[in-house]
This record gives sequence, structure tokens and C-alpha cells, in this order.
Amino acid sequence: MTEAVLRTERLTKHFGGLAAVNDVSLEFHIDQIHAVIGPNGAGKTTLTNLLSGDLASTSGRIYLDGEDIAGLRPERISQRGVGRSYQKTNIFLPFTAFENCRLAAQSRLPSSMRFIRSALAYRDVSQEAMRALAEVGLEHRAEVQAAALSHGEQRGLEIAMTLATRPRILLLDEPLAGMGSEDSARMVELLRKLKHAHAMMLVEHDMDAVFALADRLTVMVNGNVLESGTPEQIRASAAVQEAYLGTEDAHS
Repeated sequence: MTEAVLRTERLTKHFGGLAAVNDVSLEFHIDQIHAVIGPNGAGKTTLTNLLSGDLASTSGRIYLDGEDIAGLRPERISQRGVGRSYQKTNIFLPFTAFENCRLAAQSRLPSSMRFIRSALAYRDVSQEAMRALAEVGLEHRAEVQAAALSHGEQRGLEIAMTLATRPRILLLDEPLAGMGSEDSARMVELLRKLKHAHAMMLVEHDMDAVFALADRLTVMVNGNVLESGTPEQIRASAAVQEAYLGTEDAHS
């Protein structure tokens, strides 16, 4: 296996006396979907926020391509190749799909605060925006206002905005939330396609999707890693079934 794009060493986050993430060491590799699952309050979103810089860790290390990025501001971490989506879709509803992606791509310019020259003058930025929309299958919806897109299309647009920044790793926080079966199937296929060029951490409650997608699974409970392994190992684990998946059917 290639060297990890992103790895953590004993990553910990305390809120007062509560360890929301406790001594977590994980690795994320290109061409691998690493799903992090667990009951509500397990620490999954806190872990995501630590990796993206939205929260500062209490202790531990985060290495991106061998560089310690713990403590950097979110925009600096993003510029180094970490992209993320959120539980609640985070897009600019009054803008078109293309404009949303163009804004994301523009963040990679040496200075994105350029008010005199028209944004349309930056052909490479516009090309990056259209490339990202094409990757998620939304190029035909480029000129549609984001507010007019379906829920599934809005979730896809958020991922397109992330792709427009050319990330090395994708941190995806419940990308299938609120989707029907048809949209969920499309998202599963999209994530399968994207993993070949990206490392990926997937936080998701849809266990059918998790077991269909994940190459590696980590189960968290009360801020701690209960177990990590292949989907088959996790499915067979009595401890995991008792803590999260249910003793009767680990696939439900």
C-alpha cells in the first residue's frame, strides 16, 4: 500500500472533562474509502472537524503528506489539499451551480481577493469549475440556480465545490443524508469513482452504503476507536455488533 496521504497520531480533543476524541490513530490512503462509523456522540464529526482544522486538537498530531498540519487554520489546511463536506449542505443557494464551483476554484488563486478584474477573465478557474461539475455529473445543470437543484443535486454540488479545489483527501460527513434510494445509488457510484484519485474518509449512517463502499472501517464509541479492519472483520466482530451494529444482523 502507498504511503498514507493523511494520518493521525494519538489525536485527542477534550471539551472540559469530556474526551470527544480520545487517542485516535488512523491512516487514509489514495484509492481507499475509510469509513468511520459509530452511534451518535461517538466523536465522528468532532474527528472530521479536527482533520479539517475547524477545531483545534487538545493533543496529538495530524500529518498530511508527512507535514504536521495540527493547529493550522482551516483555509491553510484546505489549501494543502484537504477538502470536506458537511452534514448540512453548505452551498450558496442564490448562485448557479457553476458560480458555486467557480468560487471554490478561485480560492486556489495566489490571491482570491481581486475585485477589479472580472472573475470570468480567469479561464483556468472557469475550466476547473466545469471540470468539477462534470466529475459529479452536473455539467448540464451549470447555469441552474443552486436553490432550484434537487436535494441530491445539491449534495453533489457540494462535492463538486470540494473537487474544484483539487483536494488530496475528501472528508465526507454524511453525504447520503436525506436522500432517496435513487439519489443514494448515484452518490454511491460517484464515491466509488472518486476514490481512485483521492484518499477518502466517509462518515455515514447508511450501513448499506457503508458496507458497499468501504475498503476499511473504523468503529468509534464514546470518542474511542473500538475496532478497525476490513468490512468483513467489522461485520464479524461481536464487540462491534454489541456496541453499534446490533447482534442479529450487522448489515442492518
